[in-house]
Amino acid sequence: MDTDVKRARDCAEAAFKKKEQQLREGQQAMAEYQAAGAATRERTARLRASRLARDAGLKTPVPAAQKQPA
Repeated sequence: MDTDVKRARDCAEAAFKKKEQQLREGQQAMAEYQAAGAATRERTARLRASRLARDAGLKTPVPAAQKQPA
């Protein structure tokens, strides 16, 4: 009977440790996922600003005298 109690306790302890490990891994994975998303958003914003600045520099207004009538 004593071995049954010990076996049950060992099994419960192993299950508890496994769930704790899964919880830690899940939290770490979520943190990595959120960090990757934040990095992507920052990179996208930087590239968008760069593209808009480049496009603004390329678009120079054509003087009215050079416009062709429609």
